[in-house]
Amino acid sequence: MTQPNAPVVAAPSPSGAGAATRRASSFLATRPRLRLGLLLSAPLTWLVLVYVVALAALLVTALWSVDAFTGEIVRGLTLDNLREVATESLYRTVTLRTLGVAALVTVIDVAIALPIAFSMAKVASPRARRMLVVAVLTPLWASYLVKAFAWRSLLSEGGLVDWVLDPFGAHSPGYGLTAVVMTQAYIWLPYVILPIFAGMERVPDALLEAAGDLGASAGTTVRTVVMPLLLPAIVAGSIFSFSLTLGDYISVNIVGGANQMLGNLVYTNVGAANNLPLAAAIALVPIVIMLGYLAAVRRTGALDNL
Repeated sequence: MTQPNAPVVAAPSPSGAGAATRRASSFLATRPRLRLGLLLSAPLTWLVLVYVVALAALLVTALWSVDAFTGEIVRGLTLDNLREVATESLYRTVTLRTLGVAALVTVIDVAIALPIAFSMAKVASPRARRMLVVAVLTPLWASYLVKAFAWRSLLSEGGLVDWVLDPFGAHSPGYGLTAVVMTQAYIWLPYVILPIFAGMERVPDALLEAAGDLGASAGTTVRTVVMPLLLPAIVAGSIFSFSLTLGDYISVNIVGGANQMLGNLVYTNVGAANNLPLAAAIALVPIVIMLGYLAAVRRTGALDNL
């Protein structure tokens, strides 16, 4: 008696989509450069569209002009706006004022950030370090406007600063460049502390112990061991405070009184003056300054710490 043949189960054939995916994977597996190019294409496209194209549009707009009678933008290329920004004493004065404020804010932030970062990285216990990191990050959770208006209230006549200084015969500096420096130094401080804290954590404890064992004082250890290793992180933090101060105009409007900075001139020409080409020409000034600053600090390794 013959047994009936067992039914033959056919292997499932791959679906069209699955087969295409496997073929694409096999194709890319042997072509690492093509795989890398595809991975970078999306972020590079975003970067080109958002930054490079916007920067090119800004430069082109700076070469346009405004008809004095109609107020309409004339899309003919001219260097008048760039020449005006480069030669008029008003723009030179405001540029120097903006540079001075940005440099002072950066120096103050670095001076405050260094001991805080050192305490966080080398002195505090792990639990205290976590709490300090949260304390540094907490101001970032508040709105920029809230912080700026808080400083306006503090520095007002009869405000908290006046109340604290009054027994010593001093008064609040009021609204002006001093208030701008104090406000921006406070607002940008977390952006300076965090890179310096990260750089301080990378300084080996063994180097500090070896310097102490060899008889180096605390000042000598900081100057000859810590600072050379920490310099790229300090410069990285300064990039944040310097660049953010260069372009800021909101806090200047809130606590700066009648003083103007480059950001205010851009805002005024875009809005009330309705002169977009001149605003674009002024906006190129902080960009050129930052490009020069980045080129100057590139060799310190600061850009690797961002």
